[in-house]
Amino acid sequence: MKENYLNITFPSLPENVSLSRVIVASFAAQLDFTLNELEEIRVATSEAVSNCVIHAYRETRGEVQLELKIEDGVLKVKVIDEGCGIGDISLAKTPAYSTDPERMGLGLIFMESFMDEMTIESSPNQGTQILMIKKPERSRLNNGTSH
Repeated sequence: MKENYLNITFPSLPENVSLSRVIVASFAAQLDFTLNELEEIRVATSEAVSNCVIHAYRETRGEVQLELKIEDGVLKVKVIDEGCGIGDISLAKTPAYSTDPERMGLGLIFMESFMDEMTIESSPNQGTQILMIKKPERSRLNNGTSH
C-alpha cells in the first residue's frame, strides 16, 4: 500500500478556505473514495480551516497548517493553528454553539459526522489541532468490515 504526505502552511485568509478544499480533494483522490466521500472530506476540511480563519485568529491574521497523510489506505487530515484555542471543547461541539452570533455553529458537527474519526486538542492562547481520519467505504466493504 502506498504512503504519501503533504504539509502546507498558508495565511488565515478567507480565500484560502476554498484552496484547502481543492488541495485535500486532489490528495484524497489517490485513494478509492467515492465522489460523495470526497465531498464530505472537502466539507470537513473547509470547516476546520474556516474555524481557523474565523475563530482562532479573530481580527488578526495567523498561519494555518494543513497536514495530509495517506497511511495503510487511510486518509489523515490535520489542521493546526496557533490562535486563541478552544476553552471548552465539549461546549464547542454542542449543536448551534458558536462564539460568533452570525454563525450557525455546526462546523464541528459536520466535521465529526463526515469523517470516521475526529480528535481535537486545544489550549487557550496556544492554538488548536484537529485530526480527522477517513477510510474509503469501498475498502471497508472489500475487507468485510463495515463502518
